[in-house]
Amino acid sequence: MATKLDYYDLLGVPKNASHDEIKRAFRRLAMKYHPDKNREDGAEERFKEVNEAYEVLSDPERRAVYDRFGHAGAESPFARTFEGFDIGGFGDIFDAFFGGARSRRRQPQRGGDLRYRLALTFEEAVFGTAKEVEMSREEACSRCNGLRAEPGSEPRKCPVCNGSGEIRRAQRSIFGQFINVTTCDRCGGEGRVVDKPCHQCHGSGHEKKNHKLEVRIPAGVEEGTQIRIGGEGEMGAYGGGRGNLYVVLSVQEHALFKREGDDILLDLDVSFTQAALGDEVTIPTLDGDKPLKIPAGTQSGHLFVLKKQGVPHVRGGGRGDMIVRASIVTPKHLSDEQKRLLKELDASLRGGGHGDGKGFIGKVKDTFGG
Repeated sequence: MATKLDYYDLLGVPKNASHDEIKRAFRRLAMKYHPDKNREDGAEERFKEVNEAYEVLSDPERRAVYDRFGHAGAESPFARTFEGFDIGGFGDIFDAFFGGARSRRRQPQRGGDLRYRLALTFEEAVFGTAKEVEMSREEACSRCNGLRAEPGSEPRKCPVCNGSGEIRRAQRSIFGQFINVTTCDRCGGEGRVVDKPCHQCHGSGHEKKNHKLEVRIPAGVEEGTQIRIGGEGEMGAYGGGRGNLYVVLSVQEHALFKREGDDILLDLDVSFTQAALGDEVTIPTLDGDKPLKIPAGTQSGHLFVLKKQGVPHVRGGGRGDMIVRASIVTPKHLSDEQKRLLKELDASLRGGGHGDGKGFIGKVKDTFGG
């Protein structure tokens, strides 16, 4: 048979340790070796040994017997007393893990959050705006002001729990007496009962109402941006504060512009004569029409960058750029004259010359509208 360890050594306390020192040592070791917290081999056995040591050393009479006769005296049936069903170490384990009984009375609860999807035009998202939104949310009942009772009557203290919101029942077992705390069934934990419920809200204390508010949209927002407005959600229960309102933005597409981050992209159709000979055109921008010079020899896909003509940065500090992408348009239907001139141009280019000079170029421009 294995030799039992000294109880004082098991708890790591001296033989003259006080009751509080023994109790603190036990709680520390019980938390360390409890099977629900420690899955290592041997932890459960050590937990049982620690509990056994505490059961003896926490009882003054059993401790005196143990100090005099050792394990033989502690294991004697005459040394064990269960007067009043004292649960010994198990009671302290319960306190260590659960901290004793807690009140079940209902506490103030924060209201739920609301979400509202708001549609914006492309320009509203770029430059910002203010929009009025209307939504349905829970408000205090206009008849009973949230008291749940018919006007002229008031909620009264619950006769079952005496206003505490909880029921405490003592239960005895072989390990001692436990206090079982449950929510009061009569008042649902509120501590008050309503004898005459408000007929408008049926005793709930709240009702659905339409609510309007103005939402300020900062410049530079984009699709899916979420704006949080504190305290504009559902009302809380038992005096709790309101939840939040989350406005989710949906931005309409633009007929001409595409957005890439804070930059604006515009595809510009350019005829091949404009690309070859150069031109100056008027293009739309976020700030109105502006001129754009197309250099001679511009290739399809060439990018013109207009600095700080894009979307304002949502956190401030400037704007993105506007990028104009040239797209050379090839005509699909040509007249006989246009075909003749193109063949003449092609022959001139293949020969390395430039046709008949200024007169030829002028005819190409006139014919193709360059």
